[in-house]
Amino acid sequence: MTASAQTPTSTVAARSVGVSKIYGVGGAEVRALDDVDVEFEAGRFTAIMGPSGSGKSTLLHVSAGLDHVSSGNVYIGDVDLGSLSDRDLTLLRRKKVGFIFQAFNLIPTLTAEENIILPISIAGEKPDTAFFDQVVGAVGLGDRLKHLPSELSGGQQQRVAAARALVSRPDIVFADEPSGNLDSKSGAELLSFMRTAVKELGQTIVMVTHDPSAAAYSDRTIFLQDGKVIDELHDPSAEDILNKMKILGG
Repeated sequence: MTASAQTPTSTVAARSVGVSKIYGVGGAEVRALDDVDVEFEAGRFTAIMGPSGSGKSTLLHVSAGLDHVSSGNVYIGDVDLGSLSDRDLTLLRRKKVGFIFQAFNLIPTLTAEENIILPISIAGEKPDTAFFDQVVGAVGLGDRLKHLPSELSGGQQQRVAAARALVSRPDIVFADEPSGNLDSKSGAELLSFMRTAVKELGQTIVMVTHDPSAAAYSDRTIFLQDGKVIDELHDPSAEDILNKMKILGG
């Protein structure tokens, strides 16, 4: 994978080249990522899977610029995150990156609509009305925009959080176990929306999950073990992924 990471042949939204992440020193050293080369194509839905402790969340965090690498280079587009000051890194994340986490992180006193456009409002900008309507339509919350989070189900709250991540049209969205706190029906609704966001809205999504059924919504699933990318599947089924995880011991 090294050559493709260094000389991408298609549009790449984010990539890591020779990335290692080490926690602790001496006998307490833990190598969470070990010389990882990986790229995430634009307009694609990529899932990251692996056994507990394989480094999948660490890869997501360093790829999103939420954590620094010990060695190697991380790019969003053509920008090397390691070359940026903390301020410039914050600005890049605000303009180019969206996030969906397990916790919905909605402001309880704001309506669904106000929560969705909050990052745009903080930046002193106004949303693109047509794209806002498109996202809200895709997420299926058109009749819930005036509701407070307390008036929404968990699945609806997570879809508000997903719409918030998408409405500013970031170059890439990173999702960390986004369906982890949802029941199976709500989780399927969220993942279907994320699939729609990629297919119909042209979004790029990278998602960490431990659930083969969730990963099966992706175009591509990559597998980590002991801090290394060891395999990948394209257009995988849940059964394909489960069989791969059994081999890895996940």
